Amino acid sequence: MSTKPLPSKARVFVRLIGFLKPYRWSLFVSSLLAVAAQFAGLTIPWLTGKVIDDAIPEKDGQLLALLVGLVMVFGVLKALLMLGRRLIAGRQALAVEFDIRNRLYGHLLRLSFRFFDRFQTGQLMSRATADLQHVRFFLGYGLIFLTQHVLTVVGVTAILVILDWQLALVALAITPAVIAVAFLFSRTSHPILREVQERVGAVTANAEEGIVGVNVVKSFAQESRVSGEFDQRVESLFTESVRATRNRSIYNPLLSFLPLIAQAAVLLVGGRRVISGELTLGAFVAFNVYVLMLVLPLRMLGLWVAQAQRATASGERVFEILDEPEGVVDLPDAKPLPAGPGRIGFERISFGYHPDRQVLHDIDLVVEPGTTVALVGATGSGKTTLSALIPRFYEPNSGRIVIDGIDTRKVTCQSLRSAIGVVSQDPFLFSATIRENIAFGVAGASEQQVEAAARAAQAHPFIAEMEYGYDTVIGERGVTLSGGQRQRIAIARALLFDPRVLILDDATSSVDARTEAAIRDGLRALLKGRTTIIIAHRLSTIALADQIVVLEDGKVVAYGPHDTVLDESQTYREIVEHGHLTMHVDDSPDTEVT
Repeated sequence: MSTKPLPSKARVFVRLIGFLKPYRWSLFVSSLLAVAAQFAGLTIPWLTGKVIDDAIPEKDGQLLALLVGLVMVFGVLKALLMLGRRLIAGRQALAVEFDIRNRLYGHLLRLSFRFFDRFQTGQLMSRATADLQHVRFFLGYGLIFLTQHVLTVVGVTAILVILDWQLALVALAITPAVIAVAFLFSRTSHPILREVQERVGAVTANAEEGIVGVNVVKSFAQESRVSGEFDQRVESLFTESVRATRNRSIYNPLLSFLPLIAQAAVLLVGGRRVISGELTLGAFVAFNVYVLMLVLPLRMLGLWVAQAQRATASGERVFEILDEPEGVVDLPDAKPLPAGPGRIGFERISFGYHPDRQVLHDIDLVVEPGTTVALVGATGSGKTTLSALIPRFYEPNSGRIVIDGIDTRKVTCQSLRSAIGVVSQDPFLFSATIRENIAFGVAGASEQQVEAAARAAQAHPFIAEMEYGYDTVIGERGVTLSGGQRQRIAIARALLFDPRVLILDDATSSVDARTEAAIRDGLRALLKGRTTIIIAHRLSTIALADQIVVLEDGKVVAYGPHDTVLDESQTYREIVEHGHLTMHVDDSPDTEVT
């Protein structure tokens, strides 16, 4: 989670309002419609008073019909104006949600791997869904309703003062108490609502992990424990939600009760004045109707204050992501990576995921163009980390990486990554057709190109056996395929991409020995003339390499062809002795080097 100090509520609220800037005209029109609707509504009590004071005592049927007709006209006008305002506000709410969601998702895609190392997927999904909904509802509806209620309070107050300023003072005497209670409600609800949103994110993250990792959960018979952990998260959310509900339960009834005191006071004082003849019955009725119009906005004040606080709490969580620096960005003068053979140079590279823990130490290494280099070493020696620095998934703490003599920080990330193909140990596949997964990096790839890449990766045979072939839709993350099938599709995807540099991070770990041998044979021709970095724990895969790099504790301890490294590195000798390395030195599968 982010450790940056939270911005002030006012600053967050102003930033949220800023999302309405592109829709200021629709906001203006909807506000104008709201004012007009309120004006139409404010005329009805006055017309009611005229009916009681003028039409009924005078038994004037024509005047009565006219006044009742005007009441109907203004009532219909108010309904139409409210309809227009709701339509505009609804579209505006959806447009704001559209803008924020696109901005949030686009920013997430631009963030570096360091960010995703810190945040859980479920937390991010919670912010992109639940938090965004709260922001959208307030900006689209809550703000308009809040504005409408404020206008009602101002307009009704002005009319009450004009009608009878003494009685108006009685009606408005309770206003300071209402404002004070609303202020206290605002101060107490914000931290509680933010904590609720945090715990919603925690529940979402826990649920996402449990569902994605259901195979592991079932394999270790840990359904009860995982379910218990989820119950604890839900109970924590329940406890905090009860706090929020208790807070609302205290303040909302109080905010609803206080205006009733004003109403009762007006009935008492105004009724006495009607009895004494100081006030007409029609004026008294009209005044009370206006007071009733004032009661609803004051009663709703607590609801909209709570909505504003919830939107602000959610806005803080959304802005934590939007304010996150991208990490790996193009320099202002960055240019596309020019064509070249694919020579890679590591110049005194040091790197650590945390400042106090270095993973790589002063790596100096050159990978000549067209060669295949195998990175070997114990788990945690820095093999995958070193390869992840090439496409700038992370920035080195010191030193630089050059491709064909050009510092990778001086070229655009898009052009750099377009020249590099990566196949990871646990490849990700989209819930789409096999064809779409293979052609993911090449828009408009032909059927022949897709099939050729699949054949080279030894994926075509099992694809052809499927009912729909390349049009088969695989499940989420490719769960309907075996690990080996997913890896072969990922290899095909990288080969179709036709990169200058190819990184295979233990890319054949999930296939059997026969399939691995077939993939190796297919890769041999494809690797010629292409700079390739192989990370492998199976020594049979290392047979593809021209050069071996041995890493220990983030340092290069040996580099060279097989025989040289075998003499220089005890670690490599142990790997060879225990792994029965077979080197195809003359492209013959029968040649064994020990």
